[in-house]
Amino acid sequence: MGRSSNSTLVILAFFAIYVIWGSTYLLNKIAVLELPPFMLASFRFTTAGFLIFVIAKLMGIPISITKKQLLNTIIAGFLFLSFGNGVVVWALKYVDTGFAALEISAQPLIILLLMRIIQGKKIQPMSVVGVILGIVGIYLLVSQKQIITKEGSIMGMIMIFACMLSWGYGSLFVGKADLPTNYFVNTGYQMFMGGIILALMSLSFGENWTSPLVWTSKVQLVMVLLVIFGSILAFTSFNYLLKSVSPEKVATSTYVNPIVALILGWYFLNEQITFQSVLAAAVLLTGVYFINTKKTLAIFERFKQ
Repeated sequence: MGRSSNSTLVILAFFAIYVIWGSTYLLNKIAVLELPPFMLASFRFTTAGFLIFVIAKLMGIPISITKKQLLNTIIAGFLFLSFGNGVVVWALKYVDTGFAALEISAQPLIILLLMRIIQGKKIQPMSVVGVILGIVGIYLLVSQKQIITKEGSIMGMIMIFACMLSWGYGSLFVGKADLPTNYFVNTGYQMFMGGIILALMSLSFGENWTSPLVWTSKVQLVMVLLVIFGSILAFTSFNYLLKSVSPEKVATSTYVNPIVALILGWYFLNEQITFQSVLAAAVLLTGVYFINTKKTLAIFERFKQ
């Protein structure tokens, strides 16, 4: 019964990071058109972290942690949220949601290379093919004239890549760090600490803070969805998976995220889907498949045990 329950949790957690996270590109894009990016991200994560602490208290879950765990949650919160997510929200002011998601779809490639550089893990022949395809796919994506000629688009591309490095290193760090054993509490601390750092970033950049009461009803709804589903549910699932399966398996969310983001961006924001973007997506996702093909099969083998 325990193994069956764990398998169900893993499946549900993967659904959360696959589909829900894919929709957050659209939600962030809608909100960042009205709100300053770092203020937006800070409000989202501090609110989510605070709500998690309240829910934990109501459920009788202890939220006390050690000093070392607090330090590690601050580091993880910065890598994942303050920089890894906050700067992506900033970049969405200059690039389309589908483009951002497609560039981030190369995340497994980044994690694979970081595991090689930091941990000395050997890259398998199939993964080498995936890396080559990933590089080709990224080139096809970022070389489109209609994209690179937009104001701020190149800087947006570069900063998204920096976010991928931050997120990749954070995935390796969290996999081995001493963090709160309760995934819900772990998420709460990372959210709250990451949000506080984002608030400091926002103030340092001179962003203008406004009350949620003066936001449009559309942005208010978007923020509720981001806090409850995109933050509390999806990020708790993410932290759970990082402790339950390998970082490469968690990175397979990039199979689905760009497809969800592309469709939603096209449907709700009338974002253009070019043939070259579709070709880049096909090449990138094929590369991700080559990198993770054995790893993906290993997930289903785990379910059978």
